[in-house]
Amino acid sequence: MRALSMLPPEDARGLVGLLFDLDDTVLSHGVLTREAYDAIWSLHDAGLRLVAVTGRPSGWGEVIARQWPIDGAVTENGAVHIVREGKGVALQFDGEANEVAERRARLDRLVETVAKAMPQVKLADDVHARRSDVAWDIGERERLEPSAVEELAALVVAGGARTTRSSVHLHATFERDDKASGAIRFVRNRFGDDAGAALHRWAFVGDSGNDAACFAAFRTTFGVENVRAYARVLSVPPRWIAPSKRGAGFAEIAKAIVSSRW
Repeated sequence: MRALSMLPPEDARGLVGLLFDLDDTVLSHGVLTREAYDAIWSLHDAGLRLVAVTGRPSGWGEVIARQWPIDGAVTENGAVHIVREGKGVALQFDGEANEVAERRARLDRLVETVAKAMPQVKLADDVHARRSDVAWDIGERERLEPSAVEELAALVVAGGARTTRSSVHLHATFERDDKASGAIRFVRNRFGDDAGAALHRWAFVGDSGNDAACFAAFRTTFGVENVRAYARVLSVPPRWIAPSKRGAGFAEIAKAIVSSRW
């Protein structure tokens, strides 16, 4: 990881869009600060396309895609896309309705299995707004010991699901996309960019282990300072790292990108 101050201006000038995580990247302990929101507007005003890429629910994505100056959101770790359409939004899924429904039914059965085996583990408080995945709280309102987190992950894998972890949640899903493939699918469907163009012309900003796929896939990647805590689980770390954590670090990254484009 290189210091953000070393970012070559040509790397920023070649970008057409920015993909960014929410929790502990744009949000600071769940709060959208004025500094971070101003940074999103500055990126928008500089002409960049903006897409949130998050493990948070599609219900959240519907709200921010309507209210923030962004082009849409890739939610639930890649599975559900929220696209701005005029004054409203549209939801896009990977597959036909019957396939999506079958995967959801399998997920509901997995939730029941976990509840019986680990009744002390609580679902995330945003789970009611999710359509394609489920999340258990491991560090937001509840604190699970590392051994319990590993036990939970093992149950998910034994149930045939794929699991990822953010700084606050452990996720389970039967969907095919991760954050990177979901983001690429969004860019292709929304803007017509093929995968090769997307990987070189879009940048990604993140902070934790469930951003690993995007850090590995995209050419230009940024981490806020708190990504250092996850360096050992990232096969490919972000190329550039901000000096500050969370929303303040995101604002620093936005400033570096925007100032290089003029």
